[in-house]
Amino acid sequence: MTVSTYTVTGMTCGHCVSSVTEEIGEISGVQHVDVSLDTGVVEVTSDREIGRPEIEAAVTEAGYQLS
Repeated sequence: MTVSTYTVTGMTCGHCVSSVTEEIGEISGVQHVDVSLDTGVVEVTSDREIGRPEIEAAVTEAGYQLS
């Protein structure tokens, strides 16, 4: 089990949180995604090591930026 933490910028509402959660959740191996709208912190729990580029691509697809 691997837990990684990232910060996402540009989120302003619950829909933003849902979009980021959904896109990251589609990555193979991701088991849980916890997104905080207030802080922009995203915690990803996975059963394998997931590289930053994969997370960044998912966040970008959702329309936001990984900082």
